[in-house]
Amino acid sequence: MKKRTIPYILLFLSACVLSVAIGCSRNDGPEYIPGGTIPEPEGDDGILFILNEGNFQYGNATLSIYDPVSETVENEAFIKANGMKLGDVAQSMTIADGKGWIVVNNSNVIFAIDPLTAKEKGRIENLVFPRYIHFIDDSKAYVTQLWDNRIAIVDPKTCQITGHIEVPGMKPGSGSTEQMVRYGDYIYCNCWSYQNRIIKIDTRTDEVVASLEVGIQPNSLVLDRYGKLWTVTDGGYEGSPFGYEPPALVRIDAETFSIEKKFTFSLGDSCSEICTNSAGDYIYWINNDIWTMDVTASEPPSKPLIDAHGTIYYGLTVGPISGDVYVADAIDYQQEGRIYRYSREGALIDQFSVGIIPGAFCWYRP
Repeated sequence: MKKRTIPYILLFLSACVLSVAIGCSRNDGPEYIPGGTIPEPEGDDGILFILNEGNFQYGNATLSIYDPVSETVENEAFIKANGMKLGDVAQSMTIADGKGWIVVNNSNVIFAIDPLTAKEKGRIENLVFPRYIHFIDDSKAYVTQLWDNRIAIVDPKTCQITGHIEVPGMKPGSGSTEQMVRYGDYIYCNCWSYQNRIIKIDTRTDEVVASLEVGIQPNSLVLDRYGKLWTVTDGGYEGSPFGYEPPALVRIDAETFSIEKKFTFSLGDSCSEICTNSAGDYIYWINNDIWTMDVTASEPPSKPLIDAHGTIYYGLTVGPISGDVYVADAIDYQQEGRIYRYSREGALIDQFSVGIIPGAFCWYRP
């Protein structure tokens, strides 16, 4: 295997050259265009960005970068490159238009960075607790928000908000829109906090055209290679004014926007972070342990891929080429978290420390 170093902050590290394309964030699966094909991946996985949330209202979110080939990690990359802190609660990251877009929830900002230096190239401000950004084209992106009934429309070239998409039946101050995936001309988005729906947005008109109830608090969303949406619900919590029920794994046909299968777990289980491999033929999710399933399977597995072993699994991603499984451990939500890297068979390959509450991943392969 070739030796290289993480290409960040030229005053501190050496630059390097990688190969192939891009893949990122908690939605590592394919963006399915009807009639299209999924290209076969080549080369190595590239570089892994790790967003460490930090503690709410402490402003101690950080960015870490891991090189799977050299098995080296660089922590505090953003502050080293820019001389300022990342902010309060780093939520998600996406690669688009040659930039890395880091969504910082409680700071109400999205930073655009050069992915090879981590230096800031722009920022989008005046958002309402932003959660995720999804690019429709090079001049339009959607930004989901917490505690708002609207999805912001932004122009990434100017970093300006150009409009909003109002979600029917959602109240200002208590709304919640989260992850987004694209199927043809439509964006599908799960509505999480005190919500129970997946909504469907027409990107040509920027309007919500349909919604589908799937269960209490669907917290993540992916699309498989067959045009099927998958979500996991967390079921709420005991005493919640919105209700409390067993969590579930739900499969939805994107074409008909109807539920095809719903697998219900035990009351009190903790389901989150659904993602796919790059081929889109396997899904992975957290339910205390790490679970995986062929998307054509008739029932969920009876045994997990990776046991929790007393950890608090909080984030999950799959290497786009290797299929290695990366799991973030929040430990106690106060000290530095850890990342565990497993083979696709569940054998431990590497582990390393990052920042406080690692929660989101983004792959970059220039």
